Amino acid sequence: MSNTFYPSDFKYEVIMAYKSKEYSLKEIYTKFKIPKVTLYNWVEKFEKDGMDGLSDSKKWKRYSKELKESAVRDYCSGNYSQYEIVRKYGISSRGVLQKWIKKYNSHGELLDTRTRRTHSMTKGRKTTWKERIEIVQDALANGKNYQKTSEKHQVSYQQVYQWVRKYEVGGWDSLKDRRGRSKSVEELTLEEKMKLEMRRIEKENERLRAENAFLKKLEEIERRRKSVK
Repeated sequence: MSNTFYPSDFKYEVIMAYKSKEYSLKEIYTKFKIPKVTLYNWVEKFEKDGMDGLSDSKKWKRYSKELKESAVRDYCSGNYSQYEIVRKYGISSRGVLQKWIKKYNSHGELLDTRTRRTHSMTKGRKTTWKERIEIVQDALANGKNYQKTSEKHQVSYQQVYQWVRKYEVGGWDSLKDRRGRSKSVEELTLEEKMKLEMRRIEKENERLRAENAFLKKLEEIERRRKSVK
């Protein structure tokens, strides 16, 4: 099995493409160059733990000694596969289970996992149209670093991602709140309108650069996958 590392924002991009139903499964596998089992695994983790489920390197779960021993005994019984045990006990990854098995087989003692600070996710909040514009501009200027942008503006990762996606499809007007009264461009001052228009082309160029960077990231992932085969 490949040990290729996929960043959490890439995983989220794939999951959103899957959930949008704009692509067939075959198109998703081809576009993002991932195996079928990987997509299902990411979707399952995301639906269970949100963004934390996609950030294995930042997520730290606490397991009791009893849970570890039960999981290892189930594996040694031959009645369960490693994947089944991971799901049964809610273990973060198969690699974690394998470490327990190795330690057990070498006669090491399985102990309670020590408490450690977990990666926290910023919750969503209400925002104005002007705030959403500023947040999208920051995200694009930072190469679509959704996590960094969400932390800076104290909004959720999902909000930043959705706003950037809406802007790329429908422009700034698509960021208006359609649930109530839509704010009009006239609510902006003349100076704000001029500033917004001046930055539009600049941000469009940033968007294109970000897309090119994303494509290069995919190419790098593919090269890594090939190198480990």
